Amino acid sequence: MLNRRHLLAGATGAAALSFPLFAFGQAQTTDKRLLVVILRGGMDGLSAMPPVGDGAYASLRGRLAIARAGADAALPLDGTFGLHKNLTKMHALYRAGELLPIHACATAYRERSHFDAQNVLETGAAAPFERGEGWLNKALGALPQSRPEMGMALSSQAPLILRGPAAVATWSPSTLPDVESDTMARLLSLYEARDPALAHALESAMSANAIAMDAGAGDMRAGPRTITPIAQTAARFLKNDNGPIATVLDMGGWDTHANQGLEQGPLARALTALDDGLDAFKSEMGPAWANTVVIIATEFGRTAAPNGANGTDHGTGAAAFLAGGAVRGGRVLADWPGLTPGSLHEGRDLRPTTDLRAVFKGVLADHLNVSNAALERDAFPDSASVRAAQGLLRA
Repeated sequence: MLNRRHLLAGATGAAALSFPLFAFGQAQTTDKRLLVVILRGGMDGLSAMPPVGDGAYASLRGRLAIARAGADAALPLDGTFGLHKNLTKMHALYRAGELLPIHACATAYRERSHFDAQNVLETGAAAPFERGEGWLNKALGALPQSRPEMGMALSSQAPLILRGPAAVATWSPSTLPDVESDTMARLLSLYEARDPALAHALESAMSANAIAMDAGAGDMRAGPRTITPIAQTAARFLKNDNGPIATVLDMGGWDTHANQGLEQGPLARALTALDDGLDAFKSEMGPAWANTVVIIATEFGRTAAPNGANGTDHGTGAAAFLAGGAVRGGRVLADWPGLTPGSLHEGRDLRPTTDLRAVFKGVLADHLNVSNAALERDAFPDSASVRAAQGLLRA
């Protein structure tokens, strides 16, 4: 027997929303918006944001070193850092003061398991599996609950970062065939007569699905893997006057153990997709971009030196990015430890000097006005020694 969720997933054709369903009849109490992009697999920060001004970089990276000058050179940021040449649109954001690159950052985790590292990244805990709730869910729960769903995941189920007591919704494209509008109207009429609650749920799902389809999300059911349609869909939900405050989307393809490449290869393709997706998100947000922050983070970095397969293995220190019209960008946030042998973590990894929890806390406090008490008690327990980063956003 189909339950209500299964029924709605089939009826809407391209929507799979979790209960309680996204509602469009509530007014927003804030114009601030947040998008969190999780890069799953461990992005190589030393390629995405190469420290070309570090004297040890070129020799340590060897065949994976990105040049400081020439046709395939890094896009300049400051005297030490550049961006991979495929991040041209993000570089334009940097020049406009809307991108804040962060380097030598990490969670509190210091091992090399994807599963454990992603767990810590999403829960905000000091160690894996210490809690079963996500820091973003807990932060949203500390805000005035002005709508049934404060957050939304662009996935078939809520990722760990959005799990917890605060109600959230999900949306993802379905592989089921689309349903004729006449059939939908008949279903809605039937529900209105027999089950008003289910009728409201179906109507909300249809509204959410219409927003997603208008953003071109139907393109995700076929064709090459890209985050552009899903990023546009996230923007459609966020800029809607009755939409969520925060959305989350995942992007895989960052586990580059073999044939990582430089200007070509899997990493270069993933960086291009990220660059295009962020640009599409900004364009779709329109004027709402001015009040938006995008957090782009990965579970850990990769080894400083390449391996024998022309790739990189699981590491520690990583790179992250803040983007958005609300971000005080155009500069690099890094307490750079250097890449000399004595500076590396365990002799192999970039040593982290910035705790990602400080960045997350700073954004939540200054952008969404989450109280310090809620940050310390609910979102990031056992992190009193990690102070919220200051000055990340425009005054």
